[in-house]
Amino acid sequence: MTTGEQQIDRRVTVSDMPMPADSTLSVALDGPPVPPMARIMSYSPDDWEEFIYEWATALEEDYFQIKRLGGAGDKGADIAAFKTHEQFEGPWDCFQAKHYDKPLSFGDSAKEILKVFVSTLEGAYTLPRSYQFLAPRGLSTQLNMLVSKPTALRAKFLDRLVEGDALVKGLDKAVIEAVRTLVAGTAFSMFRSVEVQEALTTHSQTRWHASRFGTSLPERGTSESPPEDYSPDETRYLQQLLAVYAERHPGTITTLESVAAVPKMARNLQRQRVRFFKAESLKAYSAGAVPPGTFEKLQEDIHAGVVDVADADHPNGFAKLNQVMTQVGSLDLSRHKLINVTEIQDRQGVCHQLANDDRLTWVDES
Repeated sequence: MTTGEQQIDRRVTVSDMPMPADSTLSVALDGPPVPPMARIMSYSPDDWEEFIYEWATALEEDYFQIKRLGGAGDKGADIAAFKTHEQFEGPWDCFQAKHYDKPLSFGDSAKEILKVFVSTLEGAYTLPRSYQFLAPRGLSTQLNMLVSKPTALRAKFLDRLVEGDALVKGLDKAVIEAVRTLVAGTAFSMFRSVEVQEALTTHSQTRWHASRFGTSLPERGTSESPPEDYSPDETRYLQQLLAVYAERHPGTITTLESVAAVPKMARNLQRQRVRFFKAESLKAYSAGAVPPGTFEKLQEDIHAGVVDVADADHPNGFAKLNQVMTQVGSLDLSRHKLINVTEIQDRQGVCHQLANDDRLTWVDES
């Protein structure tokens, strides 16, 4: 093994790695009142890398893809953020996770910097546009000063690239000289550090922040009203509602347009559409506020809470619909992370999302 072998605005970040795991999708935001900074200090190296991956997704960069690569054989790239589909062969940024029990020293960083140049010479990747250290306890005073003066950092690093220095132990003279040549022609402004508080501020814009640190969810905002025209996304649940109204008013109601002929049913239809769009709004909100799978878990528990009522005997579809709408409002969903931003109409709208997927049916179809 060589020395060089020693990641709602509407942007979507893609990764070959699984999205950061959330171990308690069904559990509410509870836990001891430990400040985020203190929690970070107790992280394992894996926890810290996962935090940095999450943080990177909120950076104001148009990344094509972000990958978490930390581990044996990562060639000094814990998190790689690619600007183009060319990935390592195109422009990219490297985020290096260092969770030590002391500030990161020049000696520690020099080993990582060396990996970058050796790996580049080996053809593992092109030099990154930027190489950013993230360490919970920050950088040592010496390293902080050096990173703030790129030419001084390069000069000090070059001083260590000599035969006999512990930094280059195991490298032959030809490799050391090749590294020196590459280093001499590289602007060391590419090496930076990210302050922990700055990282926390950026991380607070991600969907993982509230779950990770037990903080309040971001403000949800106002749901959109149903558009006057029916949308394709409403097709199936509206078909199911039409069956309810047609069963109650046979001959009079045959199409959605004819529902207007029965004012009570027209008002009911409008209420159901408002509920559906409320739930759709909650789903869209969840994409930026909570970890993946959180909204789907809420849907699953709502389905489990109403399906027995839906499957019971009812005199007609209208009665079944109303009974389910009443039942969903009484469910204990207090352990769900979204519950503090969820209203009764959201719950009822989730039932229509389930009807849209044929997981709930109001009128038995022959």
